[in-house]
Amino acid sequence: MAHRSCVPLTSVVRRCPRGLVVALLGLCLLVGLAQPAAAITAPELRSQRSLQDLQPDMHGRNLQQQEFLKASLVGFDLSDSDLRGAVFNSSDLKGANFQGANLEDVVAYASHFEDTDLSNAVLRNAMLMQSHFKGATIKGADFSDAVLDLPEQRALCLRATGTNPTTGVQTRESLACRT
Repeated sequence: MAHRSCVPLTSVVRRCPRGLVVALLGLCLLVGLAQPAAAITAPELRSQRSLQDLQPDMHGRNLQQQEFLKASLVGFDLSDSDLRGAVFNSSDLKGANFQGANLEDVVAYASHFEDTDLSNAVLRNAMLMQSHFKGATIKGADFSDAVLDLPEQRALCLRATGTNPTTGVQTRESLACRT
């Protein structure tokens, strides 16, 4: 026996007009068949906002602590830019120009730096795990205390030359290359 404050569902359905019951069942069916919305994380949302202001020529800009998540910055000119603390996770940076840029404390997980110009850039304390640098120009780049995957570090050592004009550190030394 149902509690006095509870009404059995069958009596509610009997009292409702047939059209209303059909409409409610139809709505339930539609809600059940609806595709879930694609989820977006708060960092990705912030990144989308910061990407709205990007232009292919970002030479000399202050971009400290900006988030470029899953960003395509192919061929962008970020030379002499201040990118300290920026995040480039899963970003495509192929062919970008970072010449003389300050990338200290950058996080670039699983990003593509293929054929980029990192000459004279400062990448001290950068977190560069699972990022790739095939064909990147690194003459004079300072990678001191940067975290790189061992195969990438070894490949960079094969072409490491020069001394960073800002820090005075040799590229080979900053990568802990064996002589």
